[in-house]
Amino acid sequence: MKQRIITGVIAAALFIPFVIYGGVPFVLLVYLLGTVALQELLKMKGRSLRSIPGLISLLALYAFMLPDRWADQVFEWTGYEKVEFAFLAVILLLIHTVVVKNSFTFDDAAFAVLGTLYVGIGFFYFIETREASLSYLIFALLVVWFTDSGAYFTGRKIGKRKLWPEISPNKTIEGFVGGIVWAIGIALIFNYFIPLNHSIILIVIVTIIASIFGQMGDLVESALKRHFNVKDSGSILPGHGGILDRFDSILFVMPLLHFLHFI
Repeated sequence: MKQRIITGVIAAALFIPFVIYGGVPFVLLVYLLGTVALQELLKMKGRSLRSIPGLISLLALYAFMLPDRWADQVFEWTGYEKVEFAFLAVILLLIHTVVVKNSFTFDDAAFAVLGTLYVGIGFFYFIETREASLSYLIFALLVVWFTDSGAYFTGRKIGKRKLWPEISPNKTIEGFVGGIVWAIGIALIFNYFIPLNHSIILIVIVTIIASIFGQMGDLVESALKRHFNVKDSGSILPGHGGILDRFDSILFVMPLLHFLHFI
């Protein structure tokens, strides 16, 4: 627990200034996070980022993560759109299966494509949320963090009924509900001090949905780790695991907020 707290404090001290400053430094930081997250994902599958399929996936990831304000210029120069980059990546990965005589399989190619979309779309909307407003990004981060904390502490205190024991044995239904309650609480407090220009009812509804999706993102990551029989996605954050372990909820919540036209 001590190591977990120390790592969390140091990581927050390094991360928060980038969030506040925004701009190019923030985008570059998110690109770094996305690179590490993709590497962790491929490693769970037994594949390396330093390989031809890994590099193809990385280039596709970088294309998907391009902020809208940069994308128009880049795609005008290349003549391609994001969807076309994805299609090109699929074609190249499938060609690679033939070149290496199926030592890299169709399943490996499908995993690489899906993993690239999973990481790329989530971090793209992370960038776009900051581009739209610092307030909305802080709101989203607080909802995710308080959901995680609320679920953990509520589950430890009163949790009895298992939520999804086959996926994450320690999570409870009481913790799941507690996470939502904590998220609503911090959302209302945040809106009181920094109004989000939405009705209270809409803020509560969006917070509930975001909290549920955030916890589902955490469960998806747990399912991946259980499937590949690993404890953590990585070890870059002592006591916390990898980047995917820390950003799994955010990768689900950020696109959702834009899908709901909340941001």
